[in-house]
Amino acid sequence: MNLLRTKSIEQSIADADEPGRKLKRSLSTWDLMIMGVAVAVGAGIFSVGAKAAANFAGPAVTASFAIAAVTCALAIMCYAEFATAIPVAGSAYVFTYATMGELLAWIIGWNLILELFTAAAVIAKYWGIYLSKVFALTGLDIPPAISLGGVDLYWGAFLIVAIFTVLLVLGTKLSARVGNIFTLIKIAVVLFVIVVGFTYVKFENYTPFVPASEPTAGTGAADVLKQSFFGFLTGAAPAQYGTMGIFAGAALVFFAFIGFDVVATSAEEVKNPQKTLPRGIFGGLALVTLLYILVSLALTGMVSYTQLAEAKSPTLTTAFEAVGDTSAAKVIAFGSLVGLTTVIMVLLMGLSRVVLAMSRDGLLPRSLSKTSEKRSTPVRLQVICGAAVALVAGLTNVDLLEEMINIGTLSAFVVVSLGILVLRRKRPDLKPAFRVPFGKVLPVVSAVLCLYLMTNLAVETWIFFAFWLVIGLAIYFAYGQRHSRLNERFAEASASVNGTLAAGSSAATQHDDEDELSRT
Repeated sequence: MNLLRTKSIEQSIADADEPGRKLKRSLSTWDLMIMGVAVAVGAGIFSVGAKAAANFAGPAVTASFAIAAVTCALAIMCYAEFATAIPVAGSAYVFTYATMGELLAWIIGWNLILELFTAAAVIAKYWGIYLSKVFALTGLDIPPAISLGGVDLYWGAFLIVAIFTVLLVLGTKLSARVGNIFTLIKIAVVLFVIVVGFTYVKFENYTPFVPASEPTAGTGAADVLKQSFFGFLTGAAPAQYGTMGIFAGAALVFFAFIGFDVVATSAEEVKNPQKTLPRGIFGGLALVTLLYILVSLALTGMVSYTQLAEAKSPTLTTAFEAVGDTSAAKVIAFGSLVGLTTVIMVLLMGLSRVVLAMSRDGLLPRSLSKTSEKRSTPVRLQVICGAAVALVAGLTNVDLLEEMINIGTLSAFVVVSLGILVLRRKRPDLKPAFRVPFGKVLPVVSAVLCLYLMTNLAVETWIFFAFWLVIGLAIYFAYGQRHSRLNERFAEASASVNGTLAAGSSAATQHDDEDELSRT
């Protein structure tokens, strides 16, 4: 049992052209750039930015965003080099399979499923809650959840997931066009937030820019579980703010940048991927980073971070309500709804593409990788993913697992960053259209930064992550390892070699017997 066996790049590309399992190349640079912006603008600006400022970094949340952006940029450089060398669906899973072997590829694929599934479910639930807020602003009192037999059903999550599942089934290009429209609307809303927000800025709110570190209120086991894993390992008392708060904030707002590894999963559906992928990914990342930093400056300048901390779940709306601008709060509520809409679409697409790649390889049931002859989309798989996300978002308290999204993403970033070094050593003949500059330095820095941000996530997140890995390994050894197509190819090759050796041995024995008879 060879757990480190790798799948050749040529085989990955050949598998992507397998009849009945192919995806259509229809996306342009603009589509990719908008896709990255679509999943990032909304996930971060409308949810985690205010929370990071209130509970971790204060006004220095802008530094948190900058650290997260630099870390993401370094990792995305590695993704771009991989994606131009191996332009097929599956992202980090495929890249790891080609460099570090099947077992680690399974773990990364399993972590990507964690990231994308959890993110889609969390944001679908938030979408339903924001929809009720928009209704409330128009005078309609429609609760976000209805009770069915004592269970709260968040009906909005079912609605939005169903709509985008249908769009993705109908075609990637069609869903991209719909996403483009929504994305342009929410960029306009974000620009509105920035312009109006800066009219309320008071410079005293930026002081102190880095609040002094202070112990958290609790002292029990629950409080220890909420502290960063790094703080737990070093024996530090649970605290917030200070320099460590900036990095804890960066680990949290990293959620805002998950869109760019999702974009890499669409490599197989991109026209001219060698040029289109790097341009689309980096263009989107630059725009998103600029918007995030401007919004966080407006947010922390409008109200003190201590005022944000008093709110149970601080958001951009909290800041505008605090300065008495309820009309702007209404616009933000609408923008939040639109913003989260496209995030769900891209996450659902990314989830199905990762599962598609793993099922092509036999690590998950092969029947999941079949695509429609007419539309070249994985209809069955997309429906299964949509149904699972809708059920979890609509029926469970999935928002408790928000940080699981980040740890899944960062673990993939670490492996992809190191995988570039392995790829260059194993395949020096490859000439990808994009190469990470400065040789080995930037990939190593990327891996270290991502690993450090992982340690700034909460202890309970690491415990949940450990359980997830145990479940994944159990599935791999019970099913994936035995049904792996690469395993079948190794077995066939081994049988062929053994057969040849056996035939040679038999022929030699027969020749020796004939010699013995001739002598007698």
